[in-house]
Amino acid sequence: MHAMTAPSTADAPATLDWMAQEDAPERRVCRLLGAWNAQGLAREPNTHLPAGTRHVTLDASATTLDTPGALLLVRSMAQWQSAGATVDASGLSPPQQQLLDLVRQRALALPPAARRLGLLGDIGRATLIALDELRALLAFVGELVWRGAPLLLQPWRVRWREVIHEIDAAGLRAIGIIGLLSFLIGMVMAYQAGATLATYGANILIVNLVSIITLRELGPLLTAILVAGRTGSSYTAQIGTMRITEEVDALRALGLSPFEMLVLPKVIALVITLPLLALFADVMGLAGGGVVAAVGYGVPLSEYVARIPQVVGLKTLVLGLVKAPVFAVVIALVGCMQGLRVAGSAAAVGRATTVSVVQAIFLVIVIDASFSVLYNLLHL
Repeated sequence: MHAMTAPSTADAPATLDWMAQEDAPERRVCRLLGAWNAQGLAREPNTHLPAGTRHVTLDASATTLDTPGALLLVRSMAQWQSAGATVDASGLSPPQQQLLDLVRQRALALPPAARRLGLLGDIGRATLIALDELRALLAFVGELVWRGAPLLLQPWRVRWREVIHEIDAAGLRAIGIIGLLSFLIGMVMAYQAGATLATYGANILIVNLVSIITLRELGPLLTAILVAGRTGSSYTAQIGTMRITEEVDALRALGLSPFEMLVLPKVIALVITLPLLALFADVMGLAGGGVVAAVGYGVPLSEYVARIPQVVGLKTLVLGLVKAPVFAVVIALVGCMQGLRVAGSAAAVGRATTVSVVQAIFLVIVIDASFSVLYNLLHL
């Protein structure tokens, strides 16, 4: 049977041993036992000051002390002094005293920990961040007007080849996903409306609900959300990568404006593309509703198609499509702005892309709600 040996001071856990003086119980000797290093402090000892103690004499003759232990000791001494006790560190060896003084100087040089302000402070901080983002976006809009206005008189300065490339990337290649989702959403709306209207024998009113909601709201809004997630994120990733590889700085070194070279072609392309995609989404949404109305609720396709112009006119279509250019400008500007703000490593590109998509979708919904309020005030 093997005998068990006690752990040596070098690897024993750090502890404190308080000894009171018989003639003066308010005066105590604090002996540091065990290893006051990273290994011994794996479990932090109890450093609370015993009740009634007014004077503490440190004794570290039976311990090994390094930087983590000295830092804990400095913090403990500060707590004891704030509790009204005086601390005598004369029991430390000269090397221990030097280490303690050095750690104390460094600890005092550190900035104080930020005080948590609670829920109200978090709300205020988030509000300030949101206002700063809004200010940056408005400044970006101002630069768009400043840079873009002269191009109205000098259209040959626009990089039309790049504009056509962006139209292809943002428009033609997005037709499939936008058409499919719009068709499915139209089917869902028709099913939901038909389930209620069928109980009253008013199946034909499916046309009214699907056509009004699709043309006035859902077609442009769904298109803008999809474009924000697909195209807006690609703008941020592309320009952000150019920032990381210093291509944007190279443009400035050549005397070229990154705004005119990178941002304006994307804005122009999206302003042209998004209304056309929204119109296509309207058609596909109506088609999806027509299929469900015909197959599920017995509304003939010929009657469905003939009733659409009776329910919605050109005015309803225009009120929906007029939002699309506004959505396009916001999506393009947010995507490009977040890309130009990328700095640091490649991970910053991913973070900026996430922020870009969230901001663009949020602003699209806010703008759509603002249009709805405006239309209601104008009785449109």
